[in-house]
Amino acid sequence: MELKATNHDCSGAHNLAFQHDSESVDATNLKGLGDNSQRTQNSQNKKTGDTNQGDEYINIESDLHENKRASADDEQPRLKGHFEKKYDKVCEFYKKHKTRIHYVMYGILMTVYLSVVIAACNLNFQRALPLFIITVVAIFFICWDFLIAKYEDRIAAFFSPGEKYLKKQWVWLKWVLCAALIITIICWLIFDTTKKGSRQLISFGGLVMYVLLMFIFSKYPTRVAWRPVLSGIGMQFILGLLILRTKVGFGVFNWLGIQIQTFLEYSDTGAKFVFGDKYKDHFFAFKVLPIVIFFSTVMSILYHIGFMQWLIRKVGWIMHIFMGTTPVESLVAAGNIFVGQTESPLLVRPYLPYITKSELHAVMTAGFSTIAGSVLGAYISFGVSSSHLLTASVMSAPASLATSKLFWPETEKPLVTPRSGLQMAKGESKNLLEAASQGASTSITLVANIAVNLISFLALLSFLDSALSWVGNLFDYPQLNFENICAHVFMPFSFMMGVDWEDSFIVGGLLGYKTFFNEFLAYERLSKLIHNREKGGSMYINGVKQYMTVHSEVIATYALCGFANFGSLGLVIGGLTSIAPSKKKEIADGAFRAMIAGTVTCFMTACIAGMLTVPGLEVPCHILQGNASNFTDVPANNIELIECCQHLFTSANHSEKIFPSGNYSLTFWKVCCQILSQPSFHCT
Repeated sequence: MELKATNHDCSGAHNLAFQHDSESVDATNLKGLGDNSQRTQNSQNKKTGDTNQGDEYINIESDLHENKRASADDEQPRLKGHFEKKYDKVCEFYKKHKTRIHYVMYGILMTVYLSVVIAACNLNFQRALPLFIITVVAIFFICWDFLIAKYEDRIAAFFSPGEKYLKKQWVWLKWVLCAALIITIICWLIFDTTKKGSRQLISFGGLVMYVLLMFIFSKYPTRVAWRPVLSGIGMQFILGLLILRTKVGFGVFNWLGIQIQTFLEYSDTGAKFVFGDKYKDHFFAFKVLPIVIFFSTVMSILYHIGFMQWLIRKVGWIMHIFMGTTPVESLVAAGNIFVGQTESPLLVRPYLPYITKSELHAVMTAGFSTIAGSVLGAYISFGVSSSHLLTASVMSAPASLATSKLFWPETEKPLVTPRSGLQMAKGESKNLLEAASQGASTSITLVANIAVNLISFLALLSFLDSALSWVGNLFDYPQLNFENICAHVFMPFSFMMGVDWEDSFIVGGLLGYKTFFNEFLAYERLSKLIHNREKGGSMYINGVKQYMTVHSEVIATYALCGFANFGSLGLVIGGLTSIAPSKKKEIADGAFRAMIAGTVTCFMTACIAGMLTVPGLEVPCHILQGNASNFTDVPANNIELIECCQHLFTSANHSEKIFPSGNYSLTFWKVCCQILSQPSFHCT
């Protein structure tokens, strides 16, 4: 499958209605001129014309004759000067050797760039390592695109015997691969459990539970094609394993997250100029929302130069090859990593009227399963981990297709196939400045939508909490509110993702905010919990937990990373109906199921994160030291407390300081001795 970029040109279209209108206008003008001439002739018969008007008429006629003579003189051939001849020769030479000249210019620029890279690496290779990696990756893909464009037929012919052999042996080979995959996962879980503990087994059980639920409530359970389902979950697991468990993968995404954070801070310059030095006093309005504008502008520029289309084509091609999904749904799923749920279908707008119901469901599910790049910066500004947000967006793309094909299997024959030569439309902007301006202007609607939704939702939530508290007070339960209800409803789902039992009610409340309101409100609440943990203080106040463990925060970050809420449901129905009016009924019928599938996709991504995340010491030891005197606040079997005591004994044996003050309370020493039951001289 080759996905090409093209620019739609409408200059060849003719409007026949406008042609008829112009013809009628001309006929009317001619008729009016005839009537005027008749009236003029009648008036001349009745009275003598004005001599001044006659003189003016003669002058106009003479001017017209002079202009005609001047234009005729201009049309006479004239001799070209010496410089004009040279200029014409240069233009002819350029037209004749245009391609070679371009290659020479590109070669010179490439040589200069490589010289700069080599010089930077010689000065300090560690500092220039990101530039070196980017250069190597860019050269690889440039060579790849060149080879595919020039020798695609030869490459396809070279691999065709192997493809035919795999098709013949696929009947038994697929079962061998599935068995090998299952055995590998089981062995990995056994070894990882013995090394890291049994916490991730709950996440694995949650993943299996969500797959079974999707299968039980599937539209056509007997028609499920398991290749996209298993390969999508497999891709999700492999991506998570590479990013969260390998040092290189985690380092790359952590570096990307840091660079994005640094890049987004440049929006402060514009916000400071417009709103003044104290713009951070109104943090959300003047700090967070300008980030959305800035990111939207950058995405529009990248879309104009074709980088986003190129990147989306590559990711979509990978998912199409490994998962066997159609080109349309693969491209939309890849596009949703970077753009929003209403923008990604525009990439394949001409093909939407011809897609099947299952493909349409996959398009909507992909939109519900991820977040847009424009709001990603806003969540990062809240204090949510940028690396985990990036990882969640990437992992949810193949998972959305897997969940969609399980919840609504394909029962029709797709009309748009790889042989159809799927093409992607470019932006309408003519240059970079226009693209930047369009991106900023487009963000106005997004920013206004975010602001008014938060104002209305927070006001509505406050009213609901007051009403529920009044109802609860009638039954001597005044603490009844919306968060408590959602906490009990979603608590089983959050616990099966791998969230600690103590934190599962908190995460359940966040899931309720995200589902019934939007993810902006949920991430805002999550950021408060993160800030409470970072500031320290008592973990429990009046029996209410003030913050969660880092492990629970990570799982919550993945579970909330999607547009699956009731507000987005209307947005998707309206947006897709305007793009493909012929699919209005199918869109309305499948939108709610797509929202459920998108929600489950986020839950499955959170399960993978719960299996693979290996946090270190999550709560600072000096906080646990302050809470250690009261075991009602900190349970004796608390994992963080055990790790902190182990660090304490290790540091004491090596005369290292583990606490900021270096002074350990006697109560804390006694607590650690009781927990570890260690015959150490420190305990005696």
